[in-house]
Amino acid sequence: MMNCLQSWPEPVVRVQSLSESGIRAIPDRYIKPPSDRPGFENQEHVDIPVVDLKNLFSHDRTLHEETLKLISSACKEWGFFQAVNHGISHELMKRTREVWREFFNSPLEVKQEYANAPTTYEGYGSRLGVQKGAILDWSDYFFLHYLPVHLRNPSKWPSLPSSCRDLISEYGAEVVKLCGRLLKAMSISLGLKEDYLQNAFGGEDIGACLRVNFYPKCPQPDLTLGLSSHSDPGGMTLLLPDHDIAGLQVRKNGKWITVKPVPNAFIVNVGDQIQVMSNAIYKSVEHRVIVNSVKDRVSLAFFCNPQSDLLIEPAKELVSEDRPALYSPMTFDEYRLYIRTYGPRGKTQVEFSGSNR
Repeated sequence: MMNCLQSWPEPVVRVQSLSESGIRAIPDRYIKPPSDRPGFENQEHVDIPVVDLKNLFSHDRTLHEETLKLISSACKEWGFFQAVNHGISHELMKRTREVWREFFNSPLEVKQEYANAPTTYEGYGSRLGVQKGAILDWSDYFFLHYLPVHLRNPSKWPSLPSSCRDLISEYGAEVVKLCGRLLKAMSISLGLKEDYLQNAFGGEDIGACLRVNFYPKCPQPDLTLGLSSHSDPGGMTLLLPDHDIAGLQVRKNGKWITVKPVPNAFIVNVGDQIQVMSNAIYKSVEHRVIVNSVKDRVSLAFFCNPQSDLLIEPAKELVSEDRPALYSPMTFDEYRLYIRTYGPRGKTQVEFSGSNR
């Protein structure tokens, strides 16, 4: 299967260039089957979990435990929540998002210098998965490695705008700290030692990467998606959305719910690997992204992952006769090959691995 990851199966088309060309109808390769197309009908109001993290490590035991309960409830019932008072500078968040907007608005020849390949996905890309003839998503992206340090290669990060590399480094360092706090909170709320998930991810040498998504305006947003339905294959995702217009949808009780971003919040997604380690006590969230005909959108997805060669399996403390292990050991490298081959496909990868791991 690895041979199919050496190059893209078809010439790569930049979606932003399609959008800016003035087309009134999207090419067939972006048109989703009717069952996968977004519905824009009015939806009933649903309270999306919002967790205030200011008391997460408070000396007040009661406030601390209340925050842990909120995190636990959100991870069990939703698989995600919006985190406020997370400790990361709002100005840093804004500057990092805007420098990436500048990158995507750079001339195509500048961006093409960073064109990626499916061997690592690192760089400027426009498709996920290497299946020939696949129906594609209406988005471009930039993917880069942040941790472990030996995989980090700043020369592959954009040199323009001039502040981009410094902002990536500063932003990444702050988000990694927040990931560590959240992993500790999730471990405790599962009844595990506070460093369990961090250690299972590789201790100080966890994996971390960033995918910056660019969703261009679309002349027929009812026919396509910016990102097809999927759950994140890694451990945990911290998403910095574009607050100007909603795009993220999550699947709850068989219905798609559009998430209205809370200003200056991170959207925290449980990934498949935490679903595995928790023996499905915490569930990864199935989600997708809709597009619109009015405004381009930029979002930053920071993935906190296990080291690629570590075996991931349910915590022994969460396995019993009444609740046997639902997953057998598998490395993260083996696991993510599925989505790198087939692209996003709902939660089929974690369901498939549950029966075949």
